[in-house]
Amino acid sequence: MTSPPLSPRPRVTPHERDPHGAGPAELAPSPNLALDQLVRERRAAGESLVHLAFGEARLPLLPGAADALAAGARRTAYGPVAGREHAREAVAGYFARRGLPTDADRIVLAPGSKPLLMALQLTLPGDVVLPAPAWNTYAPQAALAGKRAVGVPVPASCGGVPDPAALRTALRRARADGLRPRLMVLTLPDNPTGTLAPPELVRDVCDIARSEDLVIVSDEIYRDVVHDSAATPFLSPADVAPDRTVITTGLSKSLGLGGWRIGAARFPPGESGRRMRDGVVAAASELWSALSGPMQDVAAYAFAEPPEVVERLRDATRLHGAVARAVHRIALDSGALCRPPTGAFYVYPDFGPLRRELADRGVTDSASLARRLLDESGVVVLGGHLLGDDPRALRFKAATSLLYGDDKEQREALAAEDPLRLPHIAGRLARVATAFARLTGRQAPAHDSPETAR
Repeated sequence: MTSPPLSPRPRVTPHERDPHGAGPAELAPSPNLALDQLVRERRAAGESLVHLAFGEARLPLLPGAADALAAGARRTAYGPVAGREHAREAVAGYFARRGLPTDADRIVLAPGSKPLLMALQLTLPGDVVLPAPAWNTYAPQAALAGKRAVGVPVPASCGGVPDPAALRTALRRARADGLRPRLMVLTLPDNPTGTLAPPELVRDVCDIARSEDLVIVSDEIYRDVVHDSAATPFLSPADVAPDRTVITTGLSKSLGLGGWRIGAARFPPGESGRRMRDGVVAAASELWSALSGPMQDVAAYAFAEPPEVVERLRDATRLHGAVARAVHRIALDSGALCRPPTGAFYVYPDFGPLRRELADRGVTDSASLARRLLDESGVVVLGGHLLGDDPRALRFKAATSLLYGDDKEQREALAAEDPLRLPHIAGRLARVATAFARLTGRQAPAHDSPETAR
């Protein structure tokens, strides 16, 4: 069965208008940002919360990035809409080193990848196919662009791509209902499941895109956060369907520069790619004009990947993988199902096997599950209903990177041989274990105590 078309926000009754179940307004605040603000306010009021609801990398600033920012401070002019040549050349080189030869004129820079995704929604025709669940921004952006979003369940093995058989069925039904699906968004590695689709699955989905004439937008902002690249090879849709794939990326996740807002897009070769790029540049000229000059210097520095950037990517990926696997194990110990994380810094547990016990405690869907964790244990997660998942399911996203702590603690975590033994991470993991176990009245395993959590 395919999921129904996704609305911009779940439709709820007025008393449910909170960050775990936004109200019916088309322009309700993004739920992850609303939850992040809620956490800030409640912590400021003295409340102790474990924040797992916001996809921020939480990494210390690289000195070289700070130097690049300072060096570009005098770049106060607007500059070219697509970005200055030195920065676009650096992004082109980044893709070339990953097996995707790219000319600089196929690159567009922006204040984050989110505006690029919005510009693509505004300029590419037709309705949008999304994996379900998916990052909570895709469907609202489609609605803002006047499109309908069709959610297709992901395979049991991973997220980020629709199940191929369900995709064909969904396309047929959508067209029968009067929709015009022409665009498909994939996420590699995936937010929210923390998994990477294997090459064979990427090929299957790209074959369908070719036969159904779909443009692919491949959100690869987590590409450099694959935990074990030898065991989990990365295949971009641009390797398989180069003439119909746009890649978006940025520095928010790999280097923890989310607040600096640096994003990039790579467009296909040939005339069709040029038209896509020109459309996005036209939209950019009306929406953001250009990426700020200092940030273009940061982009040129980071995408060129000097040795300290390569070292940071390696250390950060090791940290992300270790902590995500620890939270995955906690979820399994609590009785949940959960795909093993292989990329990014998320886990997506399913408490469906405990539905009867949870129902006895008033938990019947993802919204009440998220509220229970917050009210009972001070653990903040993003309910699956906010990600296009079945609202009745007992699933949520947990962003494990938020467990690293402040700047000093992040540096300790990056340098640690075993970051799970650091007291600040071990203590937060223990609190998560207690919260998950408490959902059904269980007791957290002893090995998840602050002293011995691994």
